[in-house]
Amino acid sequence: MQEDVRVRSTAQIAGHPIHPMLVPIPIACFVGALLTDIAYVVSAEIMWADFSAWLLLVGVIFGVLAAIAGLIDFLGNRLVRAQAPAWPHLIGNTVALILAIFNTMIHTRDAWTSVWPSGLVLSAITVLILAITGWLGWAMVYRHGVGVAR
Repeated sequence: MQEDVRVRSTAQIAGHPIHPMLVPIPIACFVGALLTDIAYVVSAEIMWADFSAWLLLVGVIFGVLAAIAGLIDFLGNRLVRAQAPAWPHLIGNTVALILAIFNTMIHTRDAWTSVWPSGLVLSAITVLILAITGWLGWAMVYRHGVGVAR
């Protein structure tokens, strides 16, 4: 990338990219759901299964909003698509969001069957994928300057 080329975010408010403002919410919710799933498996306290269900729902809602903003950035600027981490970031986050949607539906069942084993496994896979795609997203910002004002 040349120094004078700006890789701007297309989805922005007052010059601030929307996608990086939204992504911490679903990440925190999905990590929280994994932790509360683990707490439920260890304790069998229904409260933890309820927390997981709510965290997943909020995470999916904000995940969809973050995905929309990210897709607008991805499709709106060919320089974003040209970055090496862009495609794996997009595909990985799409897979994580789909898994989280399925996990949200699974968590609507009764507590034990909603968490063990399928809910816990889906929560763990989702968080693992997000760790990888988060790394790729930060690489796009810090190494490639996507959405960074110069």
